[in-house]
Amino acid sequence: MAPTRRAFLTAAASGLLGTAILGTSGCSRSSYLTPDGTLSLWYWNRSISDNLLAKTPAATGVKLVPQKIGGDYKSKFLTSLAGKAYIPDVVGLNDDVATYFPDADQFVDLYTLGAKDVQSEYLDWKWQRGVTPEGKMVGFPMDTGPTALFYRADLFEKAGLPTEPDDVAQHLATWEAYLEAGSTMRKATPDVALATSVNMIYDQATAQQAKLYMDTKNNFIGDGPQVRKPWDLAVEAYKRKITANATDFGNDWNAGLSSGRIASFVGAVWAGQILSDAAASTTSGKWRVCRAPGGAGNAGGSFLAIPKACRDPEAAFKVIKYLQSPENQLVYGLNEIQLYPAAISAFENQRAMQEVKLYGGQVVNEVFATSAKAVKPVYLSPYDNVIEPAFVDQLTNIWSADKDPEVAWRDALVEVDRQLSHLGLI
Repeated sequence: MAPTRRAFLTAAASGLLGTAILGTSGCSRSSYLTPDGTLSLWYWNRSISDNLLAKTPAATGVKLVPQKIGGDYKSKFLTSLAGKAYIPDVVGLNDDVATYFPDADQFVDLYTLGAKDVQSEYLDWKWQRGVTPEGKMVGFPMDTGPTALFYRADLFEKAGLPTEPDDVAQHLATWEAYLEAGSTMRKATPDVALATSVNMIYDQATAQQAKLYMDTKNNFIGDGPQVRKPWDLAVEAYKRKITANATDFGNDWNAGLSSGRIASFVGAVWAGQILSDAAASTTSGKWRVCRAPGGAGNAGGSFLAIPKACRDPEAAFKVIKYLQSPENQLVYGLNEIQLYPAAISAFENQRAMQEVKLYGGQVVNEVFATSAKAVKPVYLSPYDNVIEPAFVDQLTNIWSADKDPEVAWRDALVEVDRQLSHLGLI
């Protein structure tokens, strides 16, 4: 899984997007990435199955030349756009696809190529995230990141909490109940923290909202209850001292989950692979998955797009439809490289319902399928990557430096105003 939306903060804040891209029209014949008669595709490691890509030319009749791009993928793509040369014919975009919306005219509108013919096959909320507020389709759905609660059944049992997934989901249906369970665990097993971090609670609670930082006209609304409530939940977790203050997917996160110092976290389906790599050798069979406190959410997921410089948009879209067909999202996405589908029939298929040893033989996809279908549609703006760090950084100051939460909230809003003013939005 490629980095989350925050990874684009530097480029967005420095004005690369919305300035470097503007004016891009196409490439001269001498500045294409691959020879005439072929199409180039840029992707990052594990975003598309290499086995599937090898089959694509024969299956589609398109001479596709895939190119796996390492390093700072997005900067390389932005550089090619700014230079008006060596632009891929098909390109993978991360979950921050909205950062390209201000320059949507530099991409082919996939609706003009017949995308609506297959729209009903995909999760509607995921589909809409690739469509601008003006109705232009920039990105075609690849994978998704439905969220759930990952927890250690044995540690829950020691703390006197329910252990079976349905019982845990019912007992911890709200974030308030989750925090109370954290206090219960702290009293019963003082050396075990219920949650990984304060920031995890904020991140996952905001991912469950129907509104977030901006409305569809890009007016700031992040001072509303949809952000303040997750903030207050995170602050309450800090006050109760129920988290391990472990950075997501860092060394302390790995060590805490492996050693039994951390009993649970809410995360996307792809976090299961990271959990397995970090803790399977010591905790296999002890983990379970259930519905997350507060409801369904999504974290991550990618798209495929066609830049305006593409030499044959119709052929490029044929490639996209093949790569991201429901069958290929199941066989080569979910079952081969553990990317959760956006195509509904793919994650509902019985071939997706596999018992997993890490979770004691639980069929965890049943939980993620329920979550995927219940995610609320939300507008993610081109500027969320600039706004969100203001809140996350101030939350970090609360738990790491004991900063007063109300002062931190006000400082977060001041920083948001500063960033939006710098971008000319206020």
